Amino acid sequence: MMTKKTFNNKQNNWINLNTDNKKEFQKLSDEYDIDEDIIRYSLDKNERAHLDYDKTTNVLTLIYNVPNQLKIDNHYETIPMTFIIKDHTLITLTNSKNHYVYFMMKNAIEKDDTLSVFEFLFNSLFMITDQFFPYVEEMNNERTRVSSKLKKKTTKQNLLSMSDLETGIVFFISASKQNVVLLEQIKTHIFYKNLAASEKEELDDAMIEAKQLVEMTQLSSQILQQLSGTYNNVLNNNLNDTMRILTVLSVLLTIPTIITGFFGMNMPLPLENNAFGWIITIILSTFLWFLLSFILRKIMKK
Repeated sequence: MMTKKTFNNKQNNWINLNTDNKKEFQKLSDEYDIDEDIIRYSLDKNERAHLDYDKTTNVLTLIYNVPNQLKIDNHYETIPMTFIIKDHTLITLTNSKNHYVYFMMKNAIEKDDTLSVFEFLFNSLFMITDQFFPYVEEMNNERTRVSSKLKKKTTKQNLLSMSDLETGIVFFISASKQNVVLLEQIKTHIFYKNLAASEKEELDDAMIEAKQLVEMTQLSSQILQQLSGTYNNVLNNNLNDTMRILTVLSVLLTIPTIITGFFGMNMPLPLENNAFGWIITIILSTFLWFLLSFILRKIMKK
């Protein structure tokens, strides 16, 4: 479905096209002279954030990373969203996963419809970046909760939860860095010189917010990596302790095995005619067992 809205005293237009409805693609391409390839690659869910500018048609295309509100395999991911500027028209291409951005933009333009096309664009990018922070805070809270559980008991489920958090934060780091690079490209592009002071100010605000997001996600990632490394070391130490105990037990169990095996041979042996020979054998095995246990305990404490 295609929706159209005018703003700034009807000087500018905003068109939103739901990419789930492919029948509108041709109409948009014909009416606004938009290359179909631009619309086509905007449908790619793996498209990286980047900028394209066509001098001949004066079409500016931005692909910006947007947080996906729904978890995938127990972690958050990001999806691309396409913005196209043609003369005084802003075109947004949304789908079912990022259509919530449309309502954010709609509320913003209804509150202030005096914005220029670029002001509206940069203000929208600022709002999108701002949407990342609640999810990062949610992951930080979840990290604290999982870490508390791991301190009590290191279970497989808790470790998998920690792994899901690491996966989600990696998606956010990559997306936020790409968004910053995109905003920096705008500042170095030829059309940036023609922007008004208010438009450049909106871009600067979006840039500051995007860089803050990068710093926040990197900090969260570093903490997760440190926690993951710590619990890996704890697991390795637990494994080492278990192997050490098993090794000691196996050594101690060799004492009665050797003695009983020695006296079980079919040949003349001491105490074979003694009625208390088996008791003496047990006492000897027990004495040697405790002696070896004492020696091993001393060695392990060093």
